[in-house]
Amino acid sequence: MSESTKNPRILIVTPEVTYLPDRMGSFSNYLTAKAGGLADVSAALITALFEQGADVHVALPDYRAIFNDSLTPFVNNEQKTIRSVMPDDKIHLAQDRAFYYLNKVYSNYGGENTKLGLAFQREVINNIIPRVKPDLIHCNDWMTGLIPAMSRRMEIPCLFTLHNIHTVKCTLARIEDKGIDAAYFWDNLYYEQMAYEYESTRSVNQVDFLVSGVFAAHFVNTVSPTFLDEMIEGRHAFVSPSLMRELAGKKAAQCAAGILNAPDPAFNPATDKKLPHCYTPENHRDGKRKNKLALQKALGLLQNENAPIFYWPSRLDPMQKGCHLLTDILYDVISRYWDMQLQFVFIADGEYQQHFRDIVTFHQLHDRIAICNFNEHLEHLAYGAADFVLMPSLFEPCGLPQMIGSIYGALPVAHDTGGIHDAVTHINTAGNIGNGFLFEIFDSQGLSWAIDQALDFYQLPARIKTGQIKRIMKQSAALFNHSVTAGQYIDLYEKMLKRPLIV
Repeated sequence: MSESTKNPRILIVTPEVTYLPDRMGSFSNYLTAKAGGLADVSAALITALFEQGADVHVALPDYRAIFNDSLTPFVNNEQKTIRSVMPDDKIHLAQDRAFYYLNKVYSNYGGENTKLGLAFQREVINNIIPRVKPDLIHCNDWMTGLIPAMSRRMEIPCLFTLHNIHTVKCTLARIEDKGIDAAYFWDNLYYEQMAYEYESTRSVNQVDFLVSGVFAAHFVNTVSPTFLDEMIEGRHAFVSPSLMRELAGKKAAQCAAGILNAPDPAFNPATDKKLPHCYTPENHRDGKRKNKLALQKALGLLQNENAPIFYWPSRLDPMQKGCHLLTDILYDVISRYWDMQLQFVFIADGEYQQHFRDIVTFHQLHDRIAICNFNEHLEHLAYGAADFVLMPSLFEPCGLPQMIGSIYGALPVAHDTGGIHDAVTHINTAGNIGNGFLFEIFDSQGLSWAIDQALDFYQLPARIKTGQIKRIMKQSAALFNHSVTAGQYIDLYEKMLKRPLIV
């Protein structure tokens, strides 16, 4: 077969993945290493490509301690032997002692993370890329930030995806000491200070891994279109000027895009095994009422199938998630809707949990407000029972609870920012559009207004409200899924390659 008639070979380089497809390689079912949404997106994209017949390969650190937890004792003993006789695997594990004893993807120490990133990239650059010979490389986050510079030097198209804005920095000297021939591509890296020539730069000028990835990649994307624009416009103080400039340059060159993540397919109210009562858009009213009674009983709340429930699904972090806005108004909101027996459910860890507990104790609201540590079973039950999902985030690169809530008929009440803006439209029942309730000014009054809007909707005639929720559930399931997300990445690959992914 000639090169022109082969499927182009895609190498996805990621430090984490939730699962890999059956038949992709030996132990594909056991290679699970997750720290956040990057793992889910990587898994969905790799699976979609593989199932469509694309020539997709994945490079992943060999987290032996993490992977071995998933292996049976027999398979664990035979792992090395079996790996060695599977030369056609499309899964390529980067080998280094730095990964072997980790029990989680990232370390709590910055210096250790730099060491992990360098070890991973050394193996990808020195061993995996020469073996795979990819036509396109897809890198993810700071742990792959040096690879686009090498890719550009080798004239291999490279996509760099920012799932968050964390970065690390170190000198060329340290990079080279770890076995990476950075002299080959040093002029495609991004430095803290202007770099004029190699020798004067090598030992004193820090390389920014994340910004280097953006600077050198042929194309970049973030996990929502609006968050990309917000970073470029300087709307978030935590975004460095260098990252802002490089993203702006890529956007001006039409080499930047935003692609929304999608929830795990396990979040489906029709098949969710964690729900006592599954339901579809057609029978959601009955299903949610039964789940509501189950949640209220489990958490010690007043049992009333007609009581509106607001669910808080995100960590209680006042820096990003806006939980302090709710503490300012919580008692007032409960009081205004006392006769409706309005209830709030928190299933989330975080430093602000105690603030809410103090409010509950002081006002004796134990039968109206439930506060629990994160629990996966309760998380699913809350989506299946709640009427609304609270997301008053100051910023949100993507966000998934607003999408999951819409799929479950728990409508988002949220600040209009980032990925929330791309996933939520304010409801207009007359126009038969929208899926939630948005406030624009980030303060407690804005959140209070949005809660009022949600409760006005809740008190609409059953025929109108039921019809709107049915519409929202159907539209959300069709829009917020991994097939849609993977399709957008595939379109981007084909744009970069200038030819179809499947020949």
